Amino acid sequence: MPARITILDEVTVGATLGEKNISSGIWAFIIAFAVILLYMIFYYAWAGLAANAALIANLFFMMGALIACGGSLTLPGIAGIVLTMGMAVDANVLIYERVKEELRMGKAVQPAMRDGFIKAISAIIDGNATTLLTGIVLFVVGTGPIKGFATTLIIGIFTTLFTAIVVARLILYRRLENKRPISFASNITKNWFTNVNYDFVGKRKVFYVISLVIIGAGFVSMAVRNPSFNMGVDFAGGTSFNVAFDSDVDADALRTALGSAYSAGGQSSGLTVQSIENSGRNYKIVTNYLISSDAEDVEKQVLDKTTEALSSAGVGFEIISSVKVDPTMSDDFRKEAIWASIIGLLLVGFYVFIRFRMANYALGAIVALAHDALMVVAAFSLLNGIVPFSLEVNQAFIGAILTVIGYSINDTVVIFDRIREYLRNRRGDDMKATINDALNSTLGRTINTSMTVLLTLLVMFIFGSDDIRGFCFAMIVGVVSGSYSTLFIATPIVVDFHRWFSKGGKSASDAAVKPVTA
Repeated sequence: MPARITILDEVTVGATLGEKNISSGIWAFIIAFAVILLYMIFYYAWAGLAANAALIANLFFMMGALIACGGSLTLPGIAGIVLTMGMAVDANVLIYERVKEELRMGKAVQPAMRDGFIKAISAIIDGNATTLLTGIVLFVVGTGPIKGFATTLIIGIFTTLFTAIVVARLILYRRLENKRPISFASNITKNWFTNVNYDFVGKRKVFYVISLVIIGAGFVSMAVRNPSFNMGVDFAGGTSFNVAFDSDVDADALRTALGSAYSAGGQSSGLTVQSIENSGRNYKIVTNYLISSDAEDVEKQVLDKTTEALSSAGVGFEIISSVKVDPTMSDDFRKEAIWASIIGLLLVGFYVFIRFRMANYALGAIVALAHDALMVVAAFSLLNGIVPFSLEVNQAFIGAILTVIGYSINDTVVIFDRIREYLRNRRGDDMKATINDALNSTLGRTINTSMTVLLTLLVMFIFGSDDIRGFCFAMIVGVVSGSYSTLFIATPIVVDFHRWFSKGGKSASDAAVKPVTA
């Protein structure tokens, strides 16, 4: 900086998460990962084992790459890993569903595998390419936690492509060479989603209304409720206390006592508890309790409530200092996050337009991404203070929004790829019927991908710590919304935009469909 600097104070602080929270988070991830492995075996039988081997290899490759580039693991970084795991499963599911389709056509296993891999490559590359564009924009434009998320996401995309296309394929072909049987479905799941015939396009207006009602209710909540969001210390700032105890105090017990006291005060609160100089006696406590209050004695209320909580530890203490602190996430950070999202959306739309040669696909993808982000925001506003866990808007929330965008675009582009294939093979047919058939044919893939990610998030939500529960909830809402928007929002919008762009205002079913092979 072009100015002389004097360092006034230097301290070493501990982690913002306590050992118990970190331990519960790790165990939640392990259990969730095991659930995914078991689900893949349950649904795809022996082929699921090959996918699991590729998934485990993917995780090791990611960790190795992060260590090699000196990356640090943060909550947004973990979000990038979760998204990568979802995309890795998605790639294998795409391949296996294609192979199953070829097998149902009467082909032998080896040619079915060959054709299944070839036909799935386009969708896998398109889905990962659009997510990669989002990651690159976030890495270039963003800083701090946004850059951390982008780093893990970009690394994960390349490891996913390698393990799904190379590692899993080598395992399967090795088994074929040894003349050993390969099954791509269990006896229970063999015919799941094979005879579905739902009219997604015909019912689109109903789902338009549902989405508008939920998002509209979210906007009303933002305008009417005060506060409409539980803004964390990252965005709202708060009060920082330096506390010295007469003897060692457990950080997790201290965190629990403070959280209970602030909640009993009638307001959920962002809270960080960090040890100073790795000591169990000295702590830095930062809270946004009553940050939005206009009361004249608000500082005394915060101090009294903090003192009450600290007294419950049963150890003598002294509050050495208390100061108001600014948000750790500055206005510049917020602007970076917004601009990164906007630029990412535009680049994704441009890629989809170039790849599919139709503006209606690009518009459908952009609308779906905006829809999913707004769904998460609406849920946090509507349910703030109602659900029995904290819906704090902090760095983790930003990570969840970014993850939802990455997941949603991957899901949407994969479906668009199948629609393009159906339209190319059925030139002149009714567009609505063709698109419905395409959606129904990929329903198994959509459900399976969403199910594996949801199982991961649900396990982490149930068994994880309070610090990660709000993040998992945002991800759950986003994954459900992402699958929903792909089927009921993005694709129907492609149909409606096609009708509006058609000459003479012809309906989508009457207009001649002449897609260009990309």
